[in-house]
Amino acid sequence: MYYTYVLYSEKDGKLYVGYTEDLKLRISQHDKGLVQSTKSRRPLILIYYEVCCEKWDAIKREKYFKTHYGRMFIKNRLKTWFENRAG
Repeated sequence: MYYTYVLYSEKDGKLYVGYTEDLKLRISQHDKGLVQSTKSRRPLILIYYEVCCEKWDAIKREKYFKTHYGRMFIKNRLKTWFENRAG
């Protein structure tokens, strides 16, 4: 199994999208500051993930989530969560 995941940075309010074969390990690496691209953006919250059977599917979803339409999908899918963050 492969996972496409979305993290929310509490520091800058931006999203980070990635994929992995081991979601628990990868989130732990992000939390510990072992991932260069998110090290300075901690703390991070896992806000969304999808499970894919094939690696190429996870990569395809990651690329989609990094587009304008993909970010709109995430924001619409988690609309209530984002509204609650705003106050």
